[in-house]
Amino acid sequence: MELAHSLLLNEEAYKQLGEFQKAEFIFEWLQFLEKLLPVTSRADIRENQKKLVEQLTSLLNNSPGPPTRRLVAKNLAVLYSTGDTFLVYQTIDKCNELIRSKDDSPSYLPTKLAAVVCLGYLYKKLGRILGNSFTDTVGNVLKAMKNAESQGRYEIMLSLQNILNGLGAAAIPCHRDIYKAARSCLTDRSMAVRCAAAKCLLELQNEAVFMWSTDLDSVVTLCFKSFEGSNYDVRLAVSKLLGTVLARALTSKQTTASTRHNFHRISLEEVMELLGTGFLRGSCGFLRASGDMLKGTSSVSRDVRVGVTQAYVVFVSTLGAQWLERNFSAFLSHTLYLVSQSHTKAIQSQMDAVGCRHCVSFILRATVGGLLGEKAQIAAAKEICQAIWKLKKVADGAGNDGNLETKNSTTDVTASQHVLVCALQELGSLIHGLGTTAAPLLQDSSTGVLEAVISVILHPSISVRLTAAWCLRCIAVALPSCVSLLLDRCIERLTTLKSSPEAVTGYSFAVAALLGAVKHCPLGIPHGKGKVIMTVAEDLLCSASQNSRISLQRTQAGWLLIAALMTLGPAVVQHHLPRMLLLWKCIFPSSPKDLETEKTRGDSFTWQVTLEGRAGALCAIKSFVSHCAGLLTDEVVQRLLPPLPSAVDLLTQLSSINKSYGNSLKTPSTVYRHKLYELLAVLPPKTYEGSFWAVLKELVADLTVPDSQIDTSTFLLPPLCHENDLLLLGPLLQETDHRFIEEQLLLGNSIAGGSLEYDPYSIYETVAKGDSVPKPLPPVLSVISAATRLFGVMFSHVAESHRLQVLEQLLNSVKQTKGSRQQIVQLNVVSAFSTSLKHLANCKGSLGPEEVRRSALTLVMGALESNNPLLRCAAAECLARLAQVVSDTAFTAGLAQVSFDKLKSARDVVSRTGHSLALGCLYRYLGGIGSTQHLNACVGILYTLSQDSTSPDVQAWALHSLSLIVDLAGPLYHVHVEPTLSLVLMLLLTVPPAYTEVHQSLGRCLNALITTLGPELQGSSTTVSALRTSCLLGCAVMQDNPDCLVQAQAISCLQQLHMFAPRHVNLSSLVSCLCVNLCSSYLLLRRAVVSCLCQLVQREAAEVSEYAVALVKENREDFTPDVNIREIGLEGALLSLLDKELDQRLCQDIKETLIHMLTSMAVEKLSFWLKLCKDVLAASSDFNTVVSIDTTQEEETAKVDDASILTSNSDERFHPFSNPRWSTRVFAAECVCKIISQCENAGSAHFDITLAQERKQRDSRDDFLVLHLADLIRMAFMAATDHSDQLRLSGLQTLQILVRKFAAVPEPEFPGHVILEQFQANVGAALRPAFAPETPPDVTAKACQVCSAWIASGVVSDLNDLRRVHQLLVSSLLKVQAGKEAQSQQYNESTSTMEILAVLKAWAEVYIVAVEKQKNQSDAHNHCFKIGNSAEENYRDITSSASGLLDLVQADLGTLSKLWLAALQDFALLTLPLEYASQLPAEGGTFYTAETIENARPHYYNSWALILYATALWLTSTGFIVVDPDEGVTNLSRPVTPTTMCQDSSTRPLVKSPEDVNTDRFHLILGISVEFLCSPRSDAAMENIIACLRALHALFDVPWPRSKIGGDQELGVELLNVLHRLILTRESPDIQLAALEVVQLILFAAQEHVKEKRRSAEVDDGAAEKETLPEFGEGKDTGGLIPGKSLVFATLELCVCILVRQLPQLNPKLTCSPAVQSGKHLLLSEDGSRLVAAALIILSDVPAICSPEGSISVLPTILYLIIGVLKETAVKLQDGQLPLTVAASLQALKGLLSSPMARAEKSRTAWTDLLRSALVTVLDCWDRDGLLQECDEVSLLTAITVFIMSTSPEVTTIECLQKHCIEKFKITLDSKDPLVQCKCYQLLHSIFQHPNKTVSYPYIHSLSPSIVRKLQETEKAKPENAAELQVIQEGIKVVTALTATAEEEHRAHLVAGLLPILISFLLDENALVSATNSAKSLHEFALQNLMQIGPQYSLVFKKLMAASPTMKARLESAVKGNQESIKAKTAKHAKNPGKSSSIQLKTNFL
Repeated sequence: MELAHSLLLNEEAYKQLGEFQKAEFIFEWLQFLEKLLPVTSRADIRENQKKLVEQLTSLLNNSPGPPTRRLVAKNLAVLYSTGDTFLVYQTIDKCNELIRSKDDSPSYLPTKLAAVVCLGYLYKKLGRILGNSFTDTVGNVLKAMKNAESQGRYEIMLSLQNILNGLGAAAIPCHRDIYKAARSCLTDRSMAVRCAAAKCLLELQNEAVFMWSTDLDSVVTLCFKSFEGSNYDVRLAVSKLLGTVLARALTSKQTTASTRHNFHRISLEEVMELLGTGFLRGSCGFLRASGDMLKGTSSVSRDVRVGVTQAYVVFVSTLGAQWLERNFSAFLSHTLYLVSQSHTKAIQSQMDAVGCRHCVSFILRATVGGLLGEKAQIAAAKEICQAIWKLKKVADGAGNDGNLETKNSTTDVTASQHVLVCALQELGSLIHGLGTTAAPLLQDSSTGVLEAVISVILHPSISVRLTAAWCLRCIAVALPSCVSLLLDRCIERLTTLKSSPEAVTGYSFAVAALLGAVKHCPLGIPHGKGKVIMTVAEDLLCSASQNSRISLQRTQAGWLLIAALMTLGPAVVQHHLPRMLLLWKCIFPSSPKDLETEKTRGDSFTWQVTLEGRAGALCAIKSFVSHCAGLLTDEVVQRLLPPLPSAVDLLTQLSSINKSYGNSLKTPSTVYRHKLYELLAVLPPKTYEGSFWAVLKELVADLTVPDSQIDTSTFLLPPLCHENDLLLLGPLLQETDHRFIEEQLLLGNSIAGGSLEYDPYSIYETVAKGDSVPKPLPPVLSVISAATRLFGVMFSHVAESHRLQVLEQLLNSVKQTKGSRQQIVQLNVVSAFSTSLKHLANCKGSLGPEEVRRSALTLVMGALESNNPLLRCAAAECLARLAQVVSDTAFTAGLAQVSFDKLKSARDVVSRTGHSLALGCLYRYLGGIGSTQHLNACVGILYTLSQDSTSPDVQAWALHSLSLIVDLAGPLYHVHVEPTLSLVLMLLLTVPPAYTEVHQSLGRCLNALITTLGPELQGSSTTVSALRTSCLLGCAVMQDNPDCLVQAQAISCLQQLHMFAPRHVNLSSLVSCLCVNLCSSYLLLRRAVVSCLCQLVQREAAEVSEYAVALVKENREDFTPDVNIREIGLEGALLSLLDKELDQRLCQDIKETLIHMLTSMAVEKLSFWLKLCKDVLAASSDFNTVVSIDTTQEEETAKVDDASILTSNSDERFHPFSNPRWSTRVFAAECVCKIISQCENAGSAHFDITLAQERKQRDSRDDFLVLHLADLIRMAFMAATDHSDQLRLSGLQTLQILVRKFAAVPEPEFPGHVILEQFQANVGAALRPAFAPETPPDVTAKACQVCSAWIASGVVSDLNDLRRVHQLLVSSLLKVQAGKEAQSQQYNESTSTMEILAVLKAWAEVYIVAVEKQKNQSDAHNHCFKIGNSAEENYRDITSSASGLLDLVQADLGTLSKLWLAALQDFALLTLPLEYASQLPAEGGTFYTAETIENARPHYYNSWALILYATALWLTSTGFIVVDPDEGVTNLSRPVTPTTMCQDSSTRPLVKSPEDVNTDRFHLILGISVEFLCSPRSDAAMENIIACLRALHALFDVPWPRSKIGGDQELGVELLNVLHRLILTRESPDIQLAALEVVQLILFAAQEHVKEKRRSAEVDDGAAEKETLPEFGEGKDTGGLIPGKSLVFATLELCVCILVRQLPQLNPKLTCSPAVQSGKHLLLSEDGSRLVAAALIILSDVPAICSPEGSISVLPTILYLIIGVLKETAVKLQDGQLPLTVAASLQALKGLLSSPMARAEKSRTAWTDLLRSALVTVLDCWDRDGLLQECDEVSLLTAITVFIMSTSPEVTTIECLQKHCIEKFKITLDSKDPLVQCKCYQLLHSIFQHPNKTVSYPYIHSLSPSIVRKLQETEKAKPENAAELQVIQEGIKVVTALTATAEEEHRAHLVAGLLPILISFLLDENALVSATNSAKSLHEFALQNLMQIGPQYSLVFKKLMAASPTMKARLESAVKGNQESIKAKTAKHAKNPGKSSSIQLKTNFL
């Protein structure tokens, strides 16, 4: 294929190829040429032009396939337009010649078609350059059309479209001729030709004025005709033509001179009338229609009506949103007029009426819902409301004067019914879409939306009443705050008007609809409403029999209310269950005898009421089972069962009852049947086993003797077919934007689709996906689908022996019927059997013996050869299920063989399609194809079938089947990949484009092949690259296909290729293809585009984005997307698409794509993304009227203006996003949050303004988040003050994130302030509306979080400024104190729990921060005293703010603490296990009610942790001593002290002692903490665990709780075990550190307890009996520790756990394993070091709580661990610092060695032995071979020193140990490292000064000589640097100290040794000037020492001086020099007294 990549065709290579390869080669070359020509220089082109033209024109004669001929034409056109143009006429003549040719043979056809296509493209590209040649060409082409077949007509139409496009106005002479030709093609029998003609006419109307002026009527009529018998594509194309022409006619300004005199501007009314005629009368012309109308025979064909409906939408979309806003009232009245009764014929039957209503709803939805922004939608809703009021008046008028002309009035009332239904549906949908932004609309009393809707609830027509109820439901879902009020209002009307039949049904529908809305309103309704509704329902049912006029309505209403009540879920229903079960029991006769007597008694009316009532009861129970599965206990099921047998009995009697009472009972009995089947299908089959046979009989009868003669396939079968197979059946079954109206065409002529009035019980159910209103089918049909479902369930539970009987019966019934009836029975039977197989497969059941299989097979095979393609699809799926259920290889092989044989012999299309699909499906559920033999046979047969060009259907089905087989065979298919690919390519290049179904199947095949090849496609071998090229070639052919679904296939194939071989997919051309189709009118194409984009941007977001913008800038003429990519980039285009798109799945994909793009690019393109989000959020801000900013302070006004500017976007310039929907704005706000978190990961500069500004100056392209802070705050503000509640929540969330992230960023221009401080007014203004009384609780709760974050962040230090936000929290607190009585009755009680807890949590957070700040400051204060008063002022500032914050809280702390304790008590009750449920207080807790306990739980889980911590802090701040004198009398609804826990008031003591109150509180906090920490759920937030641990820490920080835990050892042990478990399960170092801090305090508590006991024992027993003192502490006299009971053991476990996890080498078991033996030192992380250090400190405290014996048993472990850590972590660090762990282990060692136990007589000897061993261990560390270089000698020496200094002498003075220690010091003294030497000197310094001479003397004797010697050596080698200098200084200090401690007689020697050394360090004056810094320092140091030593030992000093004159001279000169320098300094100071004092100050504190 590489050979094809050249400018000229490589003819040598071409000739060597086979026939088919040639076609591929040519196509590849043409594709390459198409890309090459535009970028080749003109000179090169001219040079090769002649040859190229020859090559290209010769291809025309080679009968090229459709894609090839299109490419030849395109290339010729480009060639002539870039090269020389003069040769073009030859080509045009040649083409004309080919077209004129008389050869009509099929083989010559492709050549003719190629010539036609070629002409089209030449004229399109060259246009007017071609002068007048076009008239001949057009004439020639039109002449050829007269005897062309469909392919020819198709290509000619498209060519004419291109010619018109290229010539523009120049083609006027030919316009009429073309128009005539296109007219005939527009009603062609081939659908593809109709589409092409519509495109041609669409092009023609651009210039042909007559089309939308003089000939407008005929164009319109023509379009109507074209709709007749059309398919979806034709309707799309023709409706586009019709809508565009009419829009053009309406808006056109200029008319040509010739037409001016007889043409007037057409008005909107006339245009509407034209469209209306089509809608109402169809295509039969105006005159003829009237005749048919008179005869009453005419009925508009549905496809015309659907086509006209689409034309309406195109018409309005073309005119645009603004036009619609201006002309909405005219448009609305016209559309509603379409369904008014003035056209009785249009809606003569119920079916027609339903169809028309669907169409009108669709027109309104697509225009009002799709085009208008929120403001315009609100205006539209007002218009619709007015229309409803008008209709209402008409109806009222008709009702009032009913006596005059009764007939007239009834028609008037019914006249309005369909209009009202459409108006109400649209109003409901509009408000539903607007959500809470519709609040102003409903508050506007002049419009009276609610009044209008409620007033129509009493309309005489049931469908109007139902739709009004549905509209109320939409309003309730949109505005949850209305649900309660509406319910109250409707219940009240229902009870007052219960004697009016209309009111009873109308208001019961309304209540049911509102109850159905509750599950969509997260805030719910008050719990008590359920009780009210149940009472009303009972009342209706009980009073039904009192008045026969309304007994039917009351019965229906009562059961409807109960059924709707069930949707509220178990929490509500469980309270009403007994009453409901009683009603259920009473509605059915209790025995068969009663049923018999019933039959004899009633009349037609009583039976109607009875059946209605029982159907309602069945519906209620079904609703109960579906929505309250949790309540279906065995006991309840037992109570549900008794009425079932009698219900089934009634079912069997229905036919006889119908016979007795005639037709009037037909519908009620069908409804009863339907409801019973539905109920049985959801009940477990065991429950009605007794009635199995009776029910099955009825089912079989229903399926085989159906009442209706309606073909039910289109709604029964699609769910039973596999979704992949449905693709075969064309676009009708696929999802399209027009699905809502196209469905009517799908359902066949007798039904137009579902409607609410067919089943009022659907009003409370959730709507099916994609529908706006429930659309239940008529009972006759729904009973069949219910029967098939139930049959499926029951058949799988019937005994295998009985199955045969049932199947035989079904088979016979199919055989016995004839004609169309047979098809219906077959369809029902197959549906039922297919459902049963599905059930059997799901429950892994088996089908039964051989006979059953045979019958089943006969049944399925019959259907596989049915004429109905849907049934064939279902049968193939059924066959697959059959194979799955039987799961026997022989059986499956037999099935395949049957199909093979059939396919070999059959010639008819039906069997070939059915059986080929069966082969593809057969292995679908068997885990794929495993047999190569079967695979080869399938592939062979399907290859043959797919090349059968006589029948496109067979080709399409065979190829589809092949694609399934490719998928199922997996790797087995590899051998067939090449031939299959060749076949697919060959067909792609040859099948005419009109056969779209074949192309779609080819696309699926290609996709399956790409999946099979998978990652192999990346390979570089020749075979792989050939396969890859073929795949790409196939994609290219499909991309060029005119059918949108084939293009969608191409895109998904490229997406697959990009996944497996990204380098080989040309990204830029793919992206351009995606951008072009982004706004396609085909939903599936848009989905494919977005799905592909979503995948691309995960890898290459930046490239995709750049390509998209580059593409727009190139601005090719064929690329004009509907979205403005140039301005707002691909991201903006996607956002605006998201705003307009209505398909949920697509919206989800767009969001994902945008989030991927944001994740990878937001940081680089920060400004761009923020601007996008800001544009979306600000686009609607003029709609924002809720902003309330108070100007309490003068200086704030400046900021206020700023804030109000945010909301009035006054400039009217073009805005990229006009009025986006609230959901898009919410998404934009979420994006802002995501951008912030992306920046957080990207680096600190985003949150540091100084750094950001510096880097921005360095490189202006850099961009940082902090520089956009004003915009971020502005966006958060706009969102937080919007009308939409969801947006307010997002805005507050954004604000909270901003406060958290930017709180600490300092403001560089005002030191001491932070950057957020300037936005106080905005934050305040954003928060204030959230605390308004009418705000929903979830918004207020969120705002509380923001308040606490803002106050706690410390941004505002001035208390007056802080008070504004603080005031909001105070107001909420007052609301909380008001208690349960004051709660609003708008929402569920749990919402007030949510709000109260949010308030308490917010206060808790503020209090915690205030306390922590104060604690930090008191630490800082202590620190200040150490530093001195310079920091005082600074400190006072901070203190004032912290103590101020605490003061703010302090005022309310009394109230808060009670509320906190109450909330904690509630939480404690809620966490009790289920078995204690009976002990919970009956009326609920302080803040929750007993009924809403489940809903309240999550709110407690959200907020308890901070409240717990705050309470613990409050209790510790009062030291557990505060007890409120009026504790029992608080202003809450219940006393809230924890004393009320689980106690009855009679048993409660009246007043508790403070001790008891404290104990209760202590246990409450401890209990909650332990309960939570024992088993924190895996999703428990880190913050909660940390808060809980901190609460415990705070609790044990004060003595009283410590005494509780110290005194209760079991409690301590339990706590330690819980903490141990927590450390094991949570990796977070923060949690582990917090836990260790608590452990330390528990240990401290135990120590205090032991000390206290020892002290009191000593006091009690007196000193005399000291010997017999009992042993306190663990281990008593034996030293034994009991695991599980011992505090010491628990502590050790926990510490070992921490240590071993950080340092596995410590575990002796591990040390033997090779993994750890390497002995390499591990450097721990900082967190790890902190953890180890904390654990060591705890370890060293353990012996303090042991008895002496106990301490002996734990000491070895503790020593092992401490020394182990020392050994493992003693590593040299660069700066000579000790690692944290080493420092901690030394500290722990010191603590341990100085323990009193080491001295206590009982333990002394054992301790001494153990400590000696420990010292040996430390000394041995040195001798570990080869590790010396790593080990840090300093740490080990220090450890030795700690031993020497801290233990009693007997430990270290044994000779061998002492020698060993001295040895180590000697080695270290000789170290080369000055730092080590230095440290060694310091340690020796301390040892030499040891008070006990037995310890210090050996060291002095052994080491002092070498020290002195080393010092003497330094005379020669002066110190080079500071480190060496320090060594000498330390050495001198040691010797000086020695001198001081030595005895008199030795002192002189020492001084005599020291002085010469010191004097040798002195420098003379000359040397001093040039000396190094270290030499100078040494000089000064020596001089100071000499000055001190001289006076001390004057005798020795003088003696020495006398002996050595040189030394004396040296010393004198040094002293003199020193004095002079001092003089000079003092003189300097005298001149500058100011400075001296400041220096004085500083030196004072050194």
